[in-house]
Amino acid sequence: MQIILLEKVANLGQLGDVVNVKNGFARNFLIPQGKAKRATEANLKEFDARRAELEAKQAEILADAKVRAEKLNEAVITIAQKAGVDGRLFGSVTNVDVAEAVTAFGVQIKRHEVRLPNGPFKAIGEYDIEIALHHDVVTPIKIVVVGEA
Repeated sequence: MQIILLEKVANLGQLGDVVNVKNGFARNFLIPQGKAKRATEANLKEFDARRAELEAKQAEILADAKVRAEKLNEAVITIAQKAGVDGRLFGSVTNVDVAEAVTAFGVQIKRHEVRLPNGPFKAIGEYDIEIALHHDVVTPIKIVVVGEA
């Protein structure tokens, strides 16, 4: 199915690109989330009319992501969890926990923006992770997991 991208999509294309994707990917993900439209004549004309508006919106989103990245750059976030004597956690620290801790730190992020390269943390210690605020804006932070008394 041919679609017009309404925003940058990772591994697919930029705003305004007309690309071929599988039908299910377009119908179940891209179109419902507002990331794309079918590439019909009417939609192409509508896109050309709205192109400047969409580009301005994407530039605003990118600028907001850069501002949030400045606040987070090289931040150290401490998360307290219950842990055993040997340093293993009862449970784990997931991307939801990290997102809540970063939001408490003062920068609003969503759980899908947290990148945990090795999965959830299951022991106390220091971990380097990345926060992907935008496709083009990724900032590293350090998470310190400490045992709760």
